[in-house]
Amino acid sequence: MSDVQAPARGPRAYAAFIGIGLLAGLLSGLFGVGGGTVIVPLLVLLLHFDQRLAAGTSLAAIVPTASVGVISYAATGSVAWIPAIILAAGAVVGAQIGTRLLPRISQTALRWGFVGFLVVVIVSLFLVIPSRDAAFELSWLTGIALVGVGVGTGILAGLIGVGGGVIVVPVLTLAFGTSDLVAKGTSLLMMIPTAISGTVGNLRNRNVDMLAAALIGVSACTTTALGAWLATIVDPTLGNMLFAAYLVVIAVQMAIKAVRGRKRG
Repeated sequence: MSDVQAPARGPRAYAAFIGIGLLAGLLSGLFGVGGGTVIVPLLVLLLHFDQRLAAGTSLAAIVPTASVGVISYAATGSVAWIPAIILAAGAVVGAQIGTRLLPRISQTALRWGFVGFLVVVIVSLFLVIPSRDAAFELSWLTGIALVGVGVGTGILAGLIGVGGGVIVVPVLTLAFGTSDLVAKGTSLLMMIPTAISGTVGNLRNRNVDMLAAALIGVSACTTTALGAWLATIVDPTLGNMLFAAYLVVIAVQMAIKAVRGRKRG
């Protein structure tokens, strides 16, 4: 069992949980991501959570957040249900592979590799603008490709803790030609079984602060629908620019971790 203990409680902590949830929910709905890239660093920086406890708490909070996001996108027909299930199945398998590979692979090299991937995606977002009218055409070939994307996403999640949306949304829009709205709705649906699976494991190891996860998750649910609505009224070009800015923040976070990991090494 993990010996990680929850940080001390207080009005400041409760207010922080709610504030983190509101921000994470808005970004989750707007970009089709889980919000873990916001929740984890803020829990660590503001409330001095242990990294593992922050990651486990974030994953638990993503379950209700993503669920509300899926409902919001489904209301406008912006969820590709079967592709999401295929991606989720691949991601669950990939996460197990990533967890087992974790002790054998350099975290620093992985982080720099992921930063490189994000740089390519950021540049591509300024070159390829998704069409809102694009339909997801599912075939045997695209189905096999989706399994590969899901497995790859799960492996990265297991290795460096990145959420699926950061990978799946740009891959669906840039490689599969999917509408940006469908990519976001599909990404959120894919996350739900993955997050549930991870949360069950984290609960066994006592790596979830359930009160914090509940406050963050419930708060996030109040702004997720707003973020999803904003995504529908934002022009795809502006949407790409905003998502690129979000990815820059993530790339900087990952680069800082890589530098610190190299110094410790």
